[in-house]
Amino acid sequence: MIVSPTLPRSRQRLILAVLVLSSFLIWMDNTILGLAFQTLADPVRGLGATPAQLQWATGSYTLVFAALMFTAGALGDRFGHRTVLATGMATFAAASIWAAYVGDADQLIAARAVMGVGSALIMPATMAILTWTFTGPARATAIGISSASAGVGIAAGPLLAGVLLDHFWWGSVFLINVPAVLIGLVGIVTLIPGFRSPTPRPLDPAGLLLSISGLAALAYGLIRAGQVASWTPVDVWVPIVVGVVLLGAFVVVELRLREPSFDPRLLAERTFGGGNVAIGLLLFAMTAAGFYSAFYLQGARGFSPLEAGFASSPAALGAIVGGPLGIRLVRRWSLRPVTATALTVAALAMGCSAVFGLHTSLVWIEIVLLVQGLSIGIVMGSVTAALLSTLPLARAGAGSAVTNTVRQTGSVLGIAVGGTIMSIVYRRGIEGSVPDLPGEVQDRVRVSAEQARHVASAIGRQDLVRAADDAFIHAMHVGAVWTMFIALAGAAVLVIALRPKRAPIDTTAEQVDVLESAAL
Repeated sequence: MIVSPTLPRSRQRLILAVLVLSSFLIWMDNTILGLAFQTLADPVRGLGATPAQLQWATGSYTLVFAALMFTAGALGDRFGHRTVLATGMATFAAASIWAAYVGDADQLIAARAVMGVGSALIMPATMAILTWTFTGPARATAIGISSASAGVGIAAGPLLAGVLLDHFWWGSVFLINVPAVLIGLVGIVTLIPGFRSPTPRPLDPAGLLLSISGLAALAYGLIRAGQVASWTPVDVWVPIVVGVVLLGAFVVVELRLREPSFDPRLLAERTFGGGNVAIGLLLFAMTAAGFYSAFYLQGARGFSPLEAGFASSPAALGAIVGGPLGIRLVRRWSLRPVTATALTVAALAMGCSAVFGLHTSLVWIEIVLLVQGLSIGIVMGSVTAALLSTLPLARAGAGSAVTNTVRQTGSVLGIAVGGTIMSIVYRRGIEGSVPDLPGEVQDRVRVSAEQARHVASAIGRQDLVRAADDAFIHAMHVGAVWTMFIALAGAAVLVIALRPKRAPIDTTAEQVDVLESAAL
């Protein structure tokens, strides 16, 4: 193993442990929040959050994460990656404490946005420090270990959230971040040298402003449609149009820069651009499906948080196994047939939720989740390695920024559109059960199935519980069908993007090692 000539091997390993902890926190936090949705929506045990507020609690984090990530890399070049990483960790911890003790859902949305700032600072700094610390095959191994932490975080999140929610109040799912951050900060200060790029990239304030305002306007319009159960009001379509225009302006501005933080030209390359679009569509479908799945297990099926965590774990475990399995399958049968088939299977697995009901056997649900997670793991790992391998190492940083931004954007749109479609279909389904209720009670019942169940319990209307469950299940079925088609569209894009080229890609042996390990 080739090690850095400037640091002893023992210190390299300790630095890697700190970086893995940083990455683990980000991925774990995302899955923890998903399992807490049902509790946060409860007006007694949680905050009584509406579907729109829960969409924003997720969307505000992801939106800020997506828009700030490429700017954070430039800040690391200018002020030092250790400084940026420590700032990101401290920001993440402070925002976690704020989120744990907020008084309402709107404050939670703001706290989650600040957590997104912390994550955006952490992610590029982590990769920069790892690249600087390790060289040669050692770097490939380190990237593989760091990437594996994402899968571990995804798997651990639901189980940890279930334990916390079963024994403590909902704020504990955020406070769990604080001890880990404190350990990480000690490691950052004592182990990681302060280094920065000799040629810092320029900051891009115009791009930052246009990207975050465009995504925010687009997400607002999409989520607002779910609140009013219509796509035609002015306060729905105007923000959507404004968001699209601002994002178009963002692309124009980046194209005119000599060194853009986000290089749209990379998306014009068939393999790199098409592959990223396919992964973006997959993330779009995944986040949408994850939004209603949390309510299905805990709300409609009545699982405890811990039971729901265990029930969700096959998907995460499948994703962990799918990453390395995908690399082996690609070596045997090539990238295109393996990943296009896996993405098709993942889409069909998402579509299976269209036949799930209130009494569907848990065994079948577990099998579907395992197949879905395994297929997604095969696609994500293999396609990520292939996309970056199409670029020379000199452009790997720019390509990574584009890839991560596209994925986070897909997640933002998935949670916005997915939650909105579910809200619209639910409200139409419950409408026939509310005419005999008082006006204020009608409004609460229309908000969500969680609110309807609480109202039904308070007024002794068991028939209203059944109506809310039926309306939710129908909304989930509709959501499952369209998420399946979104993922199938991603598979079609992948088939086109990965058509063999006439000339093979010239890739160095070290680059292959790094990229294959990144997919593990």
